[in-house]
Formats: sequence, structure tokens, C-alpha cells
Amino acid sequence: MVKYYYETEGKYGRREKVMNKRIKRILKITGITILSVVLIFAGVFTGMFHGEVRTLNSIEKLDEHPLYTMEYKGDYGMDEFLEVGACNDQELVKFVVDRLLKGLPLEINIPSLGCSTFLAKNEESDGYLFGRNFDLNASPGMFVRTQPEDGYASISMVNLGFIGYGEEKLPDSMKDALLTLAAPYAPLDGMNEKGLCVGVLLIDTEPTNQQTEKVDITTTTAIRMLLDQAATVEEAVELLKQYDMHSSANSCYHFQIADASGNSVVVEYIDNEMKVVRPKESYQAATNFLLTPGEYDFGKGQDRYAILMDTLKEQNGIVNSEEAMDLLQAASQDPHRTDDGDISATQWSVVYDMETLSATICMGQDYENTYTYSVAEPEK
Repeated sequence: MVKYYYETEGKYGRREKVMNKRIKRILKITGITILSVVLIFAGVFTGMFHGEVRTLNSIEKLDEHPLYTMEYKGDYGMDEFLEVGACNDQELVKFVVDRLLKGLPLEINIPSLGCSTFLAKNEESDGYLFGRNFDLNASPGMFVRTQPEDGYASISMVNLGFIGYGEEKLPDSMKDALLTLAAPYAPLDGMNEKGLCVGVLLIDTEPTNQQTEKVDITTTTAIRMLLDQAATVEEAVELLKQYDMHSSANSCYHFQIADASGNSVVVEYIDNEMKVVRPKESYQAATNFLLTPGEYDFGKGQDRYAILMDTLKEQNGIVNSEEAMDLLQAASQDPHRTDDGDISATQWSVVYDMETLSATICMGQDYENTYTYSVAEPEK
């Protein structure tokens, strides 16, 4: 019995060793399989979201106001958007969520904004300068560089507050930056590689709501379309005529559009009819009232408009880049309480150089500190 016991113990001991080896082998194979699946999944994920990941990794913070920059590396689907369009912010959000954010919730909120723009001859070159003040409550800004496959490269300024950012949430991590993938659809001013510049300004009147058989676009998608597809003012005007305009945020807006040749117009919508205001001089400006004859004094910002136009008239429409920024400072708005109870002020001032294709910007009226950003992608 004793002998049998030891023989049995030895036999079961050998079986246990064999089983342990088999278990280790199975675990090893399982581990390799799991790792392979993870690697395959990671590869598929990277392949599917390669552009988006590179885009988010490109975000840099330049200023504590704050100001960010971003290189959009993916395809944001503007051609697809212009096939279906959007007649309100909700439809735009749905497209962006489905196309870019893969279902991540987004809300686009564009409140009332007061701004100033102007075009002037650049004293320092044969080119032109486009100035822009963006006036609103506290607004984190982002310069977004885009390069669509079938369009023009451009830079544009986005108020990140419109797509869900603020003091409590900023794109300082990969997770918190996900919503910035919607930024190409929320530009407020910008310039493309052909020197075309666009700025949008609020008009306090009935929202534009054109109703024909044309494809629908909204305020910010109009800017994106022009930056992507228009090289001149005339091309921009013809593009806008091909679409039904619908104002964002239940407000009305007009656009100042200028090109590298010095041509400039202000495009307005009165009773849902598109109007094109051309300058009488070599310079042009706009603030927050209509310029179409017969509606000249409707709105606000006449004081800022007078500062811009009087100064440009005194200088025959010619300024250098420093004087252009000084002019924006002169027309800027200090913090004040709006009718809605918010504290509004000039959030950024930017001078677009339409010859060098670069933009100089200051944030939060800090005119002693500026940053320069170029349409051309920086060399790596």
C-alpha cells in the first residue's frame, strides 16, 4: 500500500506538471492572441482616426487669455456638407457630430457679437491689410490652419466658446480637446492662400432665412466655404448667390470680404435678399449696422465705424501693419455690460497681411504682445 501510494503520488505529480505546462502554454497563447487583437484594434483605430489624432496632437497654447493654434490634419467633409447643407445650427451640429465627432455630443452656441473690420493699402508693400476686432464676452480663441484636398489652405479664428469651451473647460488634454475637431465649421474671420479675407459682423435685425430650392448654409459654414473655394471677391459673391443663407443663433449678420487685389465688398441680407455694398474709395470698413443705401443708420457701431473711416480717409487708405493694429486698438471696446447683462469687450484684434499671407494677433487688448501665424504650414 505504501509503495502504491508513492507511485500514485508520483504519477499524479507528473500529471500536475504536465497540466501546469499546458495551462501556461494556453495562457501564453491566449495572451499573445489578446495582445494581437489589441494591436490590430489599435492599428484599425489609428487608421480610422489617424488625421484626427494628428490634429489633436498639433494643438498648442500661445497665450493665457487664452489663444490656441491647431493644424487640421483630417478631412472635415466640406464637400459632403455642401451637398446636403443645413438650414439651422441644429442641422449643422448633426452633420458635425456624425461626420467628425463620431457621435460625441456637441452644441454650437453663437451669442450676439459686436465687431469691426476694415481693408487698407499696406504702406510697407504693394499688398493690402485686413483688420478685424472680435468683440464679445470672455472668449478662448483658436487659430485653425486647414488644407482641404480640393480647396485652398487657410487660417481662421474660432471662438472656442461657441463649441462648448470656457473657463471650466479648455482643450489642454487629448480628452478635453475632442470637441475642437468641430472647429473648421465655426470660423469667424480668416484668410486663405490666395489672400481672400472674410469677417462676419452682427446686425441687430431680423435673422436671414432664405427659402428657395438652393442648398442651405449657415453663417459660419459660409465663411468656411469662401475660405476653401474663393480666390477673389467676385468668386466669393457668386458662391454666396448659389446658396440659401440662414443666420446662426437667430441673429442677422453681414460679411466683409476682401481679396489680394484690394477689391472689397460688404455682403448684407435685407428682407432675405442679398445686397452687395461696394466702397466708393480704395478702403472699406464695417461694424454692426447696415451699409446698404436707405438702411445706413440701422444698427449700432457708428462710433467705431467713424473712427475707422475717418482715420483711413486722413491717410488716403494707406497704413502700415503697426498703424493697422493701432487703428484696431482705437476702435476696440473696453469691458462693458451689454443689454443681456454680460460683460463684453474686444477679445482679439488681428491684422491679416494679404501679401505675406500671415496674421498678427493680440488677445484681450494686450497690444504690447502679439503673435504671428501663417497660412503656410511650418516646416517640421
